[in-house]
Order: sequence, then C-alpha cells, then structure tokens
Amino acid sequence: MILDWRRKSSNEILECFEALDIEGAEIVEAEVLEADIESISYKAFVDLAQLYFMRILTPIQKDETTTLLRFQKLHVKSSFHNDKNNGREKYGVESDFFAIDKTKQFSFLYHYKKALEFIDVKSKKRVLNLGVNRGNEFRVIQEMLTCEEFSTVEFVGIDYSASAIEFAKKEFSQYENVEFFCHDINRLEELELGKFDLIISIGTLQSSNIEFNAAFMSIYQNYLAEGGAMLLGFPNCRWIDGEMIYGAKAPNYSFSELSLVLKDIHFCKKYLQQKKYRAVVTGKDYLFLTARKIIQK
Repeated sequence: MILDWRRKSSNEILECFEALDIEGAEIVEAEVLEADIESISYKAFVDLAQLYFMRILTPIQKDETTTLLRFQKLHVKSSFHNDKNNGREKYGVESDFFAIDKTKQFSFLYHYKKALEFIDVKSKKRVLNLGVNRGNEFRVIQEMLTCEEFSTVEFVGIDYSASAIEFAKKEFSQYENVEFFCHDINRLEELELGKFDLIISIGTLQSSNIEFNAAFMSIYQNYLAEGGAMLLGFPNCRWIDGEMIYGAKAPNYSFSELSLVLKDIHFCKKYLQQKKYRAVVTGKDYLFLTARKIIQK
C-alpha cells in the first residue's frame, strides 16, 4: 500500500492513518516531499507511528524531492501484558518480559541516569532494588561509577522470578558486593535485610498482588536508612511487539489514561515531602519519582 502524502497537512495525514485497516506486520508506504518532512519534522512521523501501534522503518529516498516513509503494523496482541504464561514464569527467562531491556531505550536511560545523579548515587553505600529481574538497573549504575567506586557499594536485588534471579547471579558473579534473592516483596521481613541509603523500584510496586500504599510506607519505614534516598519508576508505556509505546493503559479503557499512575505518584510525593524530602517527578515513557532528604542548614 502506497499513500500520497505530498503537500498534505498534518490533519489530513492523521485522518488518513485513522482510516487504515491493516494487520500485524503489514507495511504501509507514504510518499512525502522533503519540504514537508522539514516542515512537519521526522520526529512527528515517529510519534505518528507509535500512536497507531506501528514501527517506522528506514525511509527510502525516491528522488530529489520525495522520500518514501515506511510504517509496519505491530502485532498488537504480542505483549507480555497479555502473556498467559503457559506454565512459564511470567517474568522469567523464557517470558516475553525478559526479552525487553528498557535500559536500551534512550527515553528510559536518560531520565534514569538523571534521577541517579539527583540523589548522588556515588555517595550511596547500600542499594536495594525491588523487582530487579536480570539486574539491568544495577548495570547502569556500574557504568556510571569507576570500578573502585562500584566495588565499595553493597547491592541487593530482590525478585520473585527464580530464573531471572539465577540469570542475574551469573551476570554479576564476579562481584562479591552484589547479592540477589528470589523472594516475595510482600514478605521482605523474612530476609532481615537491614537498612539502605538508596531504594530503587521500577514498575514493581504497582503489581496486582501488592497493595501499593501499604507496601510503599512499609518499605520506607523499615528499609530506608536515615537520610537515604528513593527512586521509584512508574510505567507510562506499554510494550507491544517489542516496541515501547508511550501511554499507560488503565483497565476498561481502550486508550491511555494516567489517573492511576498520577494517583500513586501523588501519594508517594506527598508522603515523602511530609518526611522532609525533596521529591521530583521526571521522565516520559517511565515517570521517575526521585526523593532525597532536605539538608537542614
């Protein structure tokens, strides 16, 4: 299918996309003038693809004035959100979730690193990650620190997936200061972990088997050291056919709806501010609530 978008307005192009009826993996091509790409911007076409669950493929230069933009429809039902497990661990090494590495997505990596800088990760000596899975968030910290700095920090990762934890143990097997436990976050007291001066949890506390408010307050009260920092990640995206698609989807809605995400963020931010923390919310596809203790002068 080849569409003619030459000299079309943004609204006309949008209406054209809304009228498309295509299946997963099907490719749509559109002829666009170079002048129109400069006017609308290539990023706008990337955003357009994402809005309609498509990936944008490498454009082809047709002639001196025209470029062929190519869009491929994603398999909308191909997502770990719809994974029925079939006897596998939902977040284990054989799952669709495990195949995802969000730290390879620049919109995640940039804001995650900025959040770590905000709480001065280099000053932390005990770091806890709840929902660590394969340990990618620890790997980012490792790349931000020197070998000597990394070796002086005690890292502890908790996850309910046994196969993911075994994978993480092998990935960090050369480090004596990194430890992983396969355990239920609802029963952390059984591990006698002590307190940490940085607690990280990205996309885990919102799990259906966790009572968010109670879990958050318990973690703060029982595991955060005096003057410690927190870094919480709230997914504002969906993973469709391996692509990170912006916008959290609430139950009973066919479109992105942010109320539940914002409600949880507001609760945490207000709670931490009452405890004399400076809390900021950053990010895009993942929203990061990062909090550090206010230093009294």
